[in-house]
Amino acid sequence: MRISVVGTSGSGKTTLARKIAAALDIPFIELDAINWQPGWRDLNTHDPDEFRRRVDEATRIPDWVVDGNYGSVVGKIIRERATHLVWIDYDRHIVMARVLRRSFARAFTGRELWPGTGNRERWQNWFRPSHPIRWAWSTWKRRRRQYESLIAEEALGHLNIVRLRHPRDSSHVVETLRRTSPQ
Repeated sequence: MRISVVGTSGSGKTTLARKIAAALDIPFIELDAINWQPGWRDLNTHDPDEFRRRVDEATRIPDWVVDGNYGSVVGKIIRERATHLVWIDYDRHIVMARVLRRSFARAFTGRELWPGTGNRERWQNWFRPSHPIRWAWSTWKRRRRQYESLIAEEALGHLNIVRLRHPRDSSHVVETLRRTSPQ
């Protein structure tokens, strides 16, 4: 199985993707960990060819779970190789509660987000438009329209699509994925 987990920032993509990968005993690939380099330098913007190369290499294995929305740079690679798309499509208030909780915890602990990068959540960055809280708020509606449009395209007809509308739906996602996977 090759599973792409998508959704707006703060919706819980990484957490759910890790759980799915562990339950199915297949590798987990975190796009943010590939993208974000030391000093918050992102390959997506500064070196998209290298980002594409790394994602291409990481997803050449037979089975994986990948999380992230990097549509314009690596989305096509992932969607063409994926067998399943899990779309976390929670209401804005649920996403915002999650992203606020996560941001507070990260800023409070000062934990490095991706080992070796030195990147940490800093209180002083909370007012930047790119901060996850502001980003989640400003992109929520656009992300929903984007995935509704993508799913309507015939080009994604090869994917088994699982749309989660509420966190309680995620408790059965592994069983749903198993049921929709060819044996």
